Amino acid sequence: MGMTVVEKILARAAGQASVKVGDVVEPQVDLAMSHENAALVINQFLEVFQGTGRPAKVWDPARIAIIFDHRVPAESPKTATNQKKIRGFVAEHGITKFHDIRGDVGGICHQILPEYGYVRPGFVVLGTDSHTTSHGALGAFSFGVGATEMASAWSLGIAVNIEVPATIKVVVKGEFPAMVGPKDLILHLIGKLTAQGANYKVLEFHGETIRKMSTSGRIAICNMSVEAGATSGIVPGDEETVRYLREEAGVVDAITCVTPDPDAQYIQTVEIDVSALAPQIACPHMVDHVKPIDQVLGTKIQQIVIGSCTNGRLDDLADAAAILRGKKVAEGTRMLVFPASSKIFAQALDKGYIHDFMRAGAVVMNSGCGPCLGVHEGALGDHEVALSTTNRNFKGRMGNPTGEVYLCSPVVAAASAITGVITDPRKGA
Repeated sequence: MGMTVVEKILARAAGQASVKVGDVVEPQVDLAMSHENAALVINQFLEVFQGTGRPAKVWDPARIAIIFDHRVPAESPKTATNQKKIRGFVAEHGITKFHDIRGDVGGICHQILPEYGYVRPGFVVLGTDSHTTSHGALGAFSFGVGATEMASAWSLGIAVNIEVPATIKVVVKGEFPAMVGPKDLILHLIGKLTAQGANYKVLEFHGETIRKMSTSGRIAICNMSVEAGATSGIVPGDEETVRYLREEAGVVDAITCVTPDPDAQYIQTVEIDVSALAPQIACPHMVDHVKPIDQVLGTKIQQIVIGSCTNGRLDDLADAAAILRGKKVAEGTRMLVFPASSKIFAQALDKGYIHDFMRAGAVVMNSGCGPCLGVHEGALGDHEVALSTTNRNFKGRMGNPTGEVYLCSPVVAAASAITGVITDPRKGA
């Protein structure tokens, strides 16, 4: 019986000829990623070695990546002290894939990993962040774990007790209409599946639309696969994967893509034609509460956010800047822009996008997660409404449980910033 992409990856990493759904394996880890929550992982890691008489030592410092992104720069003494603790651990253990709070190599963890070529097709990638699913865009089996599981990975180099997940095949065809793109596709899919529709399963993306999609778009759809409950989203490696890693991430060594067998077994197949897809909006307070934009037009907005690990890449900024160029953000509406990495910030500056945003009245922030988690920059006031390109809209997600968050694409966010209400970018702002 044939295997899916994830089954092939897990079989290789577990040293087995094949695996099937329901098998429990302990695959070798190719990359283990944490952000500021590495402080929690360090505590668990040190406990592993207590009473053993052995010095605490990570299994392979070259396979651990730590990126500060959720609270940059630190918003409190507690955060600053935790970051100081992590810096000491990084230096002690010789961890080189470390991205501190810097204007040259900083950024959101889910942008840094692909941008620096840390992720490759066929890798097993663990991250102490639910949106680690992002890296399936490069053909890796990439998923989120807790601090205890990560401490085990740091100690042993394996992922402990991983049950081989079933896979849903998502086949996407058609050409996106103007002002519609990958973010609308994944919102539509989540609305179709529901927030629990892919629980403990993998979403494996196929079809002509995916083959033509940029790596940036693939990151967006894999990033939000977790919002349908998926363990991971994955796009089988192909020519675009190799192009991105060679041309944009600077990878020079061998790249081997993993593809499913023709007779791979899927628990479900979902087919989507994007040809007639409209811009999609996820309404408060669930990501699967998705409506076509015409059902929410005119909703008053106090805050617009463009950025995050979902939509803070250069093409996202370019699309938004093109709409805002020569226009002004509406009075009574504030707009925050967060480039996903220092590299993207510099590129956007060189291309004039940052100037477009600032001239329009937007505030361009340093690269990081910003208000997405609700613990740092850009919290909402009582009963305020935000329209955001981020990935979650749960109560309190942007720092205030009385606020409301709508999710959208960068072009919808930009068009709406000009009017101060949810606006269809296809009709002009």
